[in-house]
Amino acid sequence: MPSNKSLRKLNSNNYIMRKKIHTYLSTVLIIGISISSFSQEKIIKSEAEWKKTLTPIQFYVLREKGTERATTGVFDKHYEKGIYTCAGCDTPLFHSKNKYNSHSGWPAFDDYIKKNVSQIIDNSFGMKRIEVICSVCDGHLGHVFNDGPKKTTGKRYCVNSASLNFTQKNK
Repeated sequence: MPSNKSLRKLNSNNYIMRKKIHTYLSTVLIIGISISSFSQEKIIKSEAEWKKTLTPIQFYVLREKGTERATTGVFDKHYEKGIYTCAGCDTPLFHSKNKYNSHSGWPAFDDYIKKNVSQIIDNSFGMKRIEVICSVCDGHLGHVFNDGPKKTTGKRYCVNSASLNFTQKNK
């Protein structure tokens, strides 16, 4: 039987996680993204669990909302056919057909796989931007800007390579 102290800690951790989810979902509702767009069950892990499964740079980007240095990511100039997935939970995020060279130093996409990427308001560093995250594990992917290809969506999903894995399409 668990001690009262360990039960209090477990209840406290559960409360904090529920509070974070409630805050996140409230933010999503405020900017007009439907809750019904989430197609997969949420993955919730502790910081220690994430640290066990991610590399240090993946943890920094996905969990701490960090940014890798420009031109250092493996997918910046990667153009094979396939699917880019979340490095935290393997959720499919972007099709290679939507990748283009934005000359920014980070992988850029003009669209994402619906229901698998969410957008939230990011007011960090004194700027108002739109952050893109994995809808399943809430991992930070990058930001979206309105300077993408005009012939398609006009959007540039500027994504950290460290937040991605790649599954090559069968030839």
